[in-house]
Amino acid sequence: MKEQVVDLAMYNAGIRNPQGLAINPWSGALWLHEHGPRGGDEINIPEKGKNYGWPLATWGVNYSGLKVPEAKGEIVEGTEQPVYYWKDSPAISGMAFYASDVFAPWRHKLFIGALKDKEVIVMRVDGNTVTEEGRILGDRKQRVRDVRVGPDGYLYVLTDESDGQLLKVSPAATR
Repeated sequence: MKEQVVDLAMYNAGIRNPQGLAINPWSGALWLHEHGPRGGDEINIPEKGKNYGWPLATWGVNYSGLKVPEAKGEIVEGTEQPVYYWKDSPAISGMAFYASDVFAPWRHKLFIGALKDKEVIVMRVDGNTVTEEGRILGDRKQRVRDVRVGPDGYLYVLTDESDGQLLKVSPAATR
């Protein structure tokens, strides 16, 4: 196979340990989520030329519990604030927007896996704003590696355990 030539340019800066990308079907914006160190997991809408803060601005601390040495605080001039953040890290993983008509209660929701919290985070989205957060599947006590919406409208959840599973989820299964 012949190597192809590509153009490559840095799009933005200040991203720490990205875990997922998804296109918001209602706004068309690209959403990105990332792990903070200890706390500070966040969701951003990356824009060309913007700085999303890491390591200067963070809502987390080092794993030791000490301040990140380069950090200047949570809000730093010249950096963008996240769309949403968690002070206590759920260890977010894959994400998917629900735009299907199959399960009406899930429309305009964003589903995010949580490795540490061992559940699926469900967020109501209005445009590019998160207006509500809930949780499902926590009773299973399994690390959630990824979430996807299938062409059949079901939510598929991939667990990250020694006996990992692929779960097919509908609203009735979340009770």
